Amino acid sequence: MKRVLANRSLVSRAPRFVVKVGSSSLTKSDGRLNHERLATLSDTLATAYGRGQRFALVSSGAVAAGVGSLGIGSRPTDMSGLQAAAMVGQTKLMSEYGERFGEHGIGIGQVLLTADDVMRRNHYRNARAALDKLLGMGIVPIVNENDAVATTELRLGDNDRLAAIIAHLIGADFLLLLTDVNGLYSGPPSEPGSRPIPFVGNIDELKNYSITGRGSAFGTGGMSTKVTAARMATAFGVPTIITSAGNLGPALEGEPVGTWFAATGSKSNARALWIAHAAQSSGQVRLDEGAVAALESGGNSLLAVGITDVVGTFDPGDAIDIIGPGGTLVARGLAGWDSESLRANAGVAGAGRPAVHVDDLVLVRR
Repeated sequence: MKRVLANRSLVSRAPRFVVKVGSSSLTKSDGRLNHERLATLSDTLATAYGRGQRFALVSSGAVAAGVGSLGIGSRPTDMSGLQAAAMVGQTKLMSEYGERFGEHGIGIGQVLLTADDVMRRNHYRNARAALDKLLGMGIVPIVNENDAVATTELRLGDNDRLAAIIAHLIGADFLLLLTDVNGLYSGPPSEPGSRPIPFVGNIDELKNYSITGRGSAFGTGGMSTKVTAARMATAFGVPTIITSAGNLGPALEGEPVGTWFAATGSKSNARALWIAHAAQSSGQVRLDEGAVAALESGGNSLLAVGITDVVGTFDPGDAIDIIGPGGTLVARGLAGWDSESLRANAGVAGAGRPAVHVDDLVLVRR
């Protein structure tokens, strides 16, 4: 097992990392690409590459770049409009990255992912193998959600969470989330009395703070999605830094900029990460105490006999919440049955295949 990066002084020597840059850091107010910022980003990352570090870049900006090209003035709110902007903007974005990294003799590869690519076992393995191959060849993967084909019902949702998943897919030593503020604050940065938070040992320490949402007309996230991504990454062993795009250079040198989120768990696989934290739940199954005890003892599939109720409508392979008698979320998993069949077999011993196979189940209550 890889050793978890203990502190930021080791960042400049970490073999692999992931950087996520948002739309607000790459575009102008009218939605056009900010070529100067993109050049600075590429130049700074090339310095890390030159000292032997390898990285994946999760880059927003395709929709925003498409908005600028299409001359529509604002980010579309409908799915077809978003997809059209993404189709146009992604080519502009990749062309720019190819030119900028090419000036340093660094090749790039476009990687467009959907939720299926991290939920379905074979897709997940293929994505991991492809990314690992690119990095091994010295190619920088430029990653984005495949907005052109994603649906409302099945989306990764935002590139912050995608970056956390990519960090696990490539076995990254740390995750760096770039935004338009210097780091995490105890409240909205513009409010009097808000103070910077340089270190977070456990995400639960933030429950009394006001974490704001989307900060740009051309973005989808905000600080709240970055904290969610940090929770995902650190819970599975990857420390995370949140800071401004202007602090990229100092952050990669290990300087104390932004907010450092310490790793709180051990490294696991990205598929388990997605099931536990990111997959959109399609329904619930409620368990008796015996079934909860069997799951929490480890290594057991969920059987229909331990289910007392089925809530919602779902198909095999959909993500579902697994709830204990007191209403507590115990685990999440991918359904082995459709909801109608499972409802008919709830509480029945010897009902055949597992309701959720152990390989598709992640405990979230410890």
